[in-house]
Amino acid sequence: MYQKDLFKNKHVLVTGGRSGIGYGIAKQYLQLGASVTIASRKKEPLATAVVELSEFGKCDGHPCDIRKVEDIETLANHIKSEHGKLDILINNAGGQFPAPAELISPNGWAAVINNNLNGTFFVSQQMAKTFFIPQKNGTIVNITANVQRGFPGMAHTGAARAGVENLTKTLSQEWAEHNIRVNAIAPGTIASSGLDTYPTPLKKFFTQAEEENLMKRFGTVEDVANSVMFLSSPLSSYVGGVTLYVDGMEHLSGDRMGLYKVLKGFMQ
Repeated sequence: MYQKDLFKNKHVLVTGGRSGIGYGIAKQYLQLGASVTIASRKKEPLATAVVELSEFGKCDGHPCDIRKVEDIETLANHIKSEHGKLDILINNAGGQFPAPAELISPNGWAAVINNNLNGTFFVSQQMAKTFFIPQKNGTIVNITANVQRGFPGMAHTGAARAGVENLTKTLSQEWAEHNIRVNAIAPGTIASSGLDTYPTPLKKFFTQAEEENLMKRFGTVEDVANSVMFLSSPLSSYVGGVTLYVDGMEHLSGDRMGLYKVLKGFMQ
């Protein structure tokens, strides 16, 4: 679909790039000519992913907990030392767990907000200050979630991802003077390794949800990666501050209470 050299001479950072959506995004960048740094908290799985991805192009990895600003600064210094520049940032790292709002603990709430909202901001800020603003050029794509009609069963991540959507609008305006474009992708339910972590009753819920999707399928990692390639390429050079929903129209249809109802069933 895209020219093989679309991202030739570009260096890309993908946070949360060792598995799932982040891994697929990193892979496609490599296949389209970019060099890529992936970041993740766990060193050993990160190293394994680097070996696998290196079959497709020049890839390295650096451990980073995006909740810690000192880790983010160290990551920026690594990229500057090893690559001399950064052209594209993909804020993909994050995490959440399903729970009714009344059962989310203060620690659980803070952990998800720190990962999904604070981490996205501080990575963006650091990479902008280190690379994009001095270069007067850069592209950021934030990976959020389908929160258009709320996120019952995941109030913490819904709030955080909605914050990222607004942050995307704000940063795109503030940093336009530096020739930095900021956009976001909001995936729906994606058939990736992340679905394997849920218990059997939730897996049954997802099976039903797939049948009810207007396109009769869940998204793939490639669906998300293809959209990221568009928003970070010259093909979208006049696009900024938008959130593209890649969700088979889940944000327009379907029962948003389904997950919440399953979770409440656990409590009865």
